[in-house]
Amino acid sequence: MNFAAYLDQQKQYIDNMLKIFLPSENNYPETIHRAINYSIFAGGKRFRPILVIETALAFECTKEDVANYACAVEFLHTYSLIHDDLPALDNDDYRRNKPTNHKVFGEDIAILAGDALLTLAFETIAKDNPLCNNAACQTPYTKIKIMQELARAGGTFGMIGGQVVDLESEGKEIDIETLNYIHKNKTGALITSCLRIGAIAAGVNEKQLEDVTEFGNKIGLLYQIVDDILDVTGDEDKLGKKVGSDENNKKATYPSLLGLEKSREISEQIAREAEELLRHTDLKTGFFKNLIFFLLNRQY
Repeated sequence: MNFAAYLDQQKQYIDNMLKIFLPSENNYPETIHRAINYSIFAGGKRFRPILVIETALAFECTKEDVANYACAVEFLHTYSLIHDDLPALDNDDYRRNKPTNHKVFGEDIAILAGDALLTLAFETIAKDNPLCNNAACQTPYTKIKIMQELARAGGTFGMIGGQVVDLESEGKEIDIETLNYIHKNKTGALITSCLRIGAIAAGVNEKQLEDVTEFGNKIGLLYQIVDDILDVTGDEDKLGKKVGSDENNKKATYPSLLGLEKSREISEQIAREAEELLRHTDLKTGFFKNLIFFLLNRQY
C-alpha cells in the first residue's frame, strides 16, 4: 500500500470514529446538530487526528486506545475552521469545495456550531472510551494532561494567539519573526499538540516528549509554508478553496515576504531538518519519514 492510500485508510477509520463520538444530526435541537455534522463530514484530510494515532502507535498503543483523543482534536480543529471562515475573520464562502457553515446555516448558528464543537472536544476526552483496551491510556491523570495540552494549543498561547497576530498584521509590513510566530501558533501549535497528545496517552518519558515536540514544531512549520505556497500555485479543485485568498485578505506569507523560490528552498531545508530530528526520536515507524516527503510535496 502506498502512503496516500494508507492515509486514506486512516482517514476512513477516523470518519467512523467521529460517528461514534459525535451526536446524531437527528438529536434535538436538530439545527445545531445538523450544522456540526455538516462541517465535520464536509471532507478533510483528518491529518491532525491521524497524527495522534500514529504517534500512539509508535509508542505501542493501539488506535482504539486513543480514538476519543483523536476525535477531540478533529472537533477542535473543525470549530476553528467554522469560526475562521466567518465574515468577521477570513470571510470565506467555500471550504473543501462546499459552502462554508455560515453560508448554509447563517452566522448565528455557525458561531454556535463552533462553540458546540469546542466544548464537545473536552467532553470527548473526559468521558469513557468504550473502544480502549489499555486502561493506562485513559487514566484520570492522562485525561487531565491531554485536556490541558489541547486547551493550551487552542488558546491564547497557541492557535488563538496566532490568529490575533494574523488579523492585526493584515495589510501591514511585518518581519519574518512575526510571520513565524503566526505560523507556529495559528497552525503549528495544534499540529505539535497532536503528536504530544499521542505520546502523553502512551505514557512516554520527558525526553521522549521533548523529542516529539521538537519534531512536531518542524512539521507544523513545514505544513504552513507549503500551505502558503499552494495558496499561490495550487489547484482550486484539489485544495477545495480559492487560491489567492491570502493576497486578497492582505495576509503576510512566505511567498509575499521572500518570494516563491526562496519559500520552496526553506521548505526543503525544514524537511531535511525534520528528517534529522526523526533519527533522534523514538518515532521509529516508516509513517513519519513518509510524512515529511508527503508534506513537502503535497498538492492539497
